[in-house]
Amino acid sequence: MGLLEDLEKKILIGDGAIGTLLYSYGKSCCFEELNLSRPEQILNIHRAYIEAGANVIQTNTYAANYVKLSRYGLEDQVKSINSAAVKIAKKAAGDKAFVVGTIGGLRGIRPDSSITIDDIKRTFREQLYCLLLEDIDGLLLETYYDLNELLTVLSIARKETSLPIIAQVTLQEPGMMQDRIPIKEAIQKLVEHGADVVGLNCRLGPIHMIQTLEDIPLPERAYLSAYPNASLPSFCDGELKYESDADYFKEYAQSFQKQGVRLLGGCCGTTPEHIRAFSSVLQDTAPIKVKTVKPKAQKVTVQVSQPPRPTPLQELVKKRSSIIVELDPPKKLDADKFFAGAKALKEAGVDAITLADNSLASPRVCNMALGSMVKSQVGARPLVHIACRDRNIIGLQSHLMGLHTLGIHDILAITGDPTKVGDFPGAASVFDVSSFELIQMIKQFNEGISLSGKDLGQKTAFSVGAAFNPNVRSLDHSIKRMERKIQSGADYFISQPVFCEKKLMEIHQAVKPLNVPLYIGIMPLTSSRNADFLHHEVPGIKIPETIRESMGKFKDDPVRASLEGLTIAKSLLDTAMELFNGIYLITPFLRYELTVELSNYVKENASHQSNGG
Repeated sequence: MGLLEDLEKKILIGDGAIGTLLYSYGKSCCFEELNLSRPEQILNIHRAYIEAGANVIQTNTYAANYVKLSRYGLEDQVKSINSAAVKIAKKAAGDKAFVVGTIGGLRGIRPDSSITIDDIKRTFREQLYCLLLEDIDGLLLETYYDLNELLTVLSIARKETSLPIIAQVTLQEPGMMQDRIPIKEAIQKLVEHGADVVGLNCRLGPIHMIQTLEDIPLPERAYLSAYPNASLPSFCDGELKYESDADYFKEYAQSFQKQGVRLLGGCCGTTPEHIRAFSSVLQDTAPIKVKTVKPKAQKVTVQVSQPPRPTPLQELVKKRSSIIVELDPPKKLDADKFFAGAKALKEAGVDAITLADNSLASPRVCNMALGSMVKSQVGARPLVHIACRDRNIIGLQSHLMGLHTLGIHDILAITGDPTKVGDFPGAASVFDVSSFELIQMIKQFNEGISLSGKDLGQKTAFSVGAAFNPNVRSLDHSIKRMERKIQSGADYFISQPVFCEKKLMEIHQAVKPLNVPLYIGIMPLTSSRNADFLHHEVPGIKIPETIRESMGKFKDDPVRASLEGLTIAKSLLDTAMELFNGIYLITPFLRYELTVELSNYVKENASHQSNGG
C-alpha cells in the first residue's frame, strides 16, 4: 500500500521536530550535516518518533539546500547530505513508516529580496533530484511563508515525479498567510498546482490551526494535513524553550480529526511525547468524509473621520518653491532653544521642520516626541527621520505605528551613521533592514499591512523621503541607489549639503531623467573649524578648498566667519534655486537664526522670480 492509499482509509500520524531535539541535546551547528557526522543520533530520533506512533517520518533535510548549507561552507555537500538523510530515515522506518523527503522554504517571514525566483528554482531542483534518486515514498514541502515560492517549487516537483506531494504553508495569523493571502485561497491554489496533501505547519499551535481549519472545506482532489508548533517559545538562561506538554496535544487531537485532517504531526517544540499523544487518540482512526463550513459573519466597518492631511511634500515641491529646514534635536534635556528655533522657522514660513534620528550616532531627545510637540504646540509640520541603525524590525514597526497615531505623516528613511562615529563607538548597530527595505516596509504600512503580513486595521498615509548623497567620487553610483530607492517606493529625495555651484549643476543634469522631486541640501558654515570638521570627519560631506580658504580668513573672528558662511550659502542658493524647486536648509548647532535668514532669502528671491523681476 502507498501513502495516498493509506490516507484514503485512515488518519496517519507524522513525526515531530528534529531540530528541537538536536537543540535540546546542545547541537547548535548545521543540523543537516549531522546526517554525515552523527548518523546514529539522527537514526535514534527517527526511531523514537516511530516508537511513539508515527507512521510518516520526514528526512533530516529541511535546510539541506545550496543556499542554507553555504552559510556553513557546506554548499558542495548537498548530494551527500540529502542521500545520507534518506538512507538513515529508511533504515529507521523499515516497513513501519513511510519516508517523505523534506524540502523547506527559502523565503522566511522577513522578506528577502536577495533570494530571487531563479535562485529558488536552481536550489530546489538540485535538492529535489538528490532526494528522488533515493527512492522516497513522497515529498514534504514545508514551512513556506511565501505562497509564490511554494507554487513555483510545487510546479517543478509535480512535473518531475508522480510521488505523493505534501505542500504546507505557514500561518502569519489565523486564516492568513503573510501579504494577507487567505489560507482558503492558498489551499485551493496548491490543489490546482498538483499537491496531493495540503495543509499548515509551524509558527502557531493547535488552537490557531484548528481555528483556521474551521473555514477550510475538504479539498476535492487532496487531503488535509497539520503540523502545529508545541507553543510559542520562551527564552530562558540563553536557551529557547517550548512549554507546551503532551497532554495539551492529546486534548486537541480529535478537533483536528473533526476538521478533516488526515495527516497530523508536529513542528517546532514537539517531541516524541507530543506525537505519542496524537497517536494514542487517532492511530488508525477513520477520517471524516463530509464537512460543513459555516459562513463567517460579515465584518462591519466603521468609517472614522480623519483630519485633513496637508499636501504631500513631493506634490508641493512640484507646484512651487518649497523650503524644509533641519533642526537637530538637542543632546541635552533643555529643549527651550530648539522650540524657539522651531517657532522662528514656522514664522519664516518654511514648509516642514526635519528632525534627525540621533545624527552622528549620538543620543539626542527622541525626534518622535519633539515632532509631536512641534506639530501640536508650534503648529509646524514635522518631517521625522528614521534610521535603520537603532531599532530592529519590531521597534521600527512600533515607531511607525506611533508616528501614525500622532498624525505625523512625513518620514525620511535613512540607513543611519555608523556607531563608530558617535559617543558610543562600541554600541551595537542593528541594521535588521536597509534603507531600501525600510522604504518598502513604510509603503506596506500605507496598504494597511505590517511587515509580517498582519492587518494593521488602518492604512497609514506616510510620505516617504529618501537620502541622496552627491558627494561621492562617482555620481553614477549614487544615481543607481536613487533608482533602487524609487523602485522601493521613495516619493522624493533630500540631499546631503552641497558646497559647490558646479556640483549643483552636475546633480541637476544627473537626476533630471529620474523625474523625481529633490530637495537640495544647503548648510551655512559657522567657522573655519566647522568647515574643516565637516570636510574631513563627517561622512558624506565634502567642501571645496576655496571655500575652506575663505572661511579660514576669519579663523579668529567668529562674527565675520558666520557672515562669510551666510554669504557662501546665499551664493549657493542663487544657483540652487535656478535648478531645483526644493531647498533643504540644515541648521548648524541649533543656530536657527542662520536658517531663518536663509529661508527669508529663498522666499524673497522666489517671489521676485515669480513676479518676473
